[in-house]
Amino acid sequence: MPSNKKIVKDLSDLRLAIIGLGYVGLPLAVEFGKKFETIGFDIKKERIRELKQATDSTLEVDKEDLAKAKLLSFTHSLEDISRCNFFIVTVPTPIDNENRPDLRPLLKASEEIGRLLKRGDIVVFESTVYPGATEEECVPILERESKLVYNKDFFVGYSPERINPGDKKHNVTKVTKITSGSTPEISERIDNIYKEIIIAGTHKAPSIKVAEAAKVIENTQRDLNIALINELAIIFNKLEIDTGEVLEAAETKWNFLPFKPGLVGGHCIGVDPYYLTHKAESLNYKPEIILSGRRLNNQMGIYVAKELLNGMERKASLGEGKFRVLLMGLAFKENCPDSRNNRSVDIVNYLRSKNCEVDVYDPWVSKEEALKEFNIELINNPKEKYYHGIIIAVAHKEFKQMGINKIRTFGEEDHIVYDLKHIFSLQEADQRL
Repeated sequence: MPSNKKIVKDLSDLRLAIIGLGYVGLPLAVEFGKKFETIGFDIKKERIRELKQATDSTLEVDKEDLAKAKLLSFTHSLEDISRCNFFIVTVPTPIDNENRPDLRPLLKASEEIGRLLKRGDIVVFESTVYPGATEEECVPILERESKLVYNKDFFVGYSPERINPGDKKHNVTKVTKITSGSTPEISERIDNIYKEIIIAGTHKAPSIKVAEAAKVIENTQRDLNIALINELAIIFNKLEIDTGEVLEAAETKWNFLPFKPGLVGGHCIGVDPYYLTHKAESLNYKPEIILSGRRLNNQMGIYVAKELLNGMERKASLGEGKFRVLLMGLAFKENCPDSRNNRSVDIVNYLRSKNCEVDVYDPWVSKEEALKEFNIELINNPKEKYYHGIIIAVAHKEFKQMGINKIRTFGEEDHIVYDLKHIFSLQEADQRL
């Protein structure tokens, strides 16, 4: 092991680089930039340009907070981060079209950092992975590119991100941070560095693999709980009783978990379970419950579309293919511009396959992103007295502020309002999930 002077021992010697400035990396960079010399790196030149102008298109950090990070700078040049000694990787870890982990951004980041590594440097990964990925996939690349030896010349840690896009209450500093390191000394060092910015405190996991596993089961557990409630909603609809009223009654018991039915998308809940099942299958174990929950949640968009079609046919007495539908919400969650892996698009595609005319309205999502990623042209404003069906798919504050009476003005005389998010009461909406 190198001498203590070559490891980041003194916080005054700390020079951080945050690799990836999206929903996870930017808030982290801002908090570290309030205390330490920090460089935020992203391969997207447009992203760096907007951040240098104190603008964040993800809306996670405002100009006031950016201004407080006096020691933070931004770059798209790897050379600018070559003198850093503490690298934090926050790049995306999506899935491919067959629901397999896509580690390409993570492996590319490992290559680039590997070429910069010096003796005593520390690399901490925050991107969601399956247990074992950091040491099995990333470390060999770091060794190969740097020509250095793991746990002798450089060190690694894993501290899973817990960002909740659009949530200003549970931001990066106010949620307990899991930390881990490749040696006991490095684990302590990494934990102490994060403690400098995490108000809620840290939890030092005994190993990198434990920290990886803890992250991937957080959203797997949530996915399964929502899948259960979604299945119950399907059953209750067949029984002609309202799911919301059933849940309200059940929640009077102290230990009933208050999950709600709905579409499950985004970059975490709809993705993370596949990382765990991928690893399990590589060990010759086929998960049953996890994949079952995933299948059910992935089918909810089509289920909702069919329910709406049935409702419109009963009420409007029109033939199939003549319906006009307004979908309110393309983001994967409320009050957030993030539309990654949203399931609203499933509703749109199914309805259009049935020759319905579908307008999509979302004041949060970028029109350019919607067109590029989903081939959906967002409308500026819904038409008046026009739609046979209105689906409230996301609980944006703007939709709540509109109120049911305003939303109903978008519908023609015999229209259906399908409230997926239970924004309105059963008496106000025609259908609820």
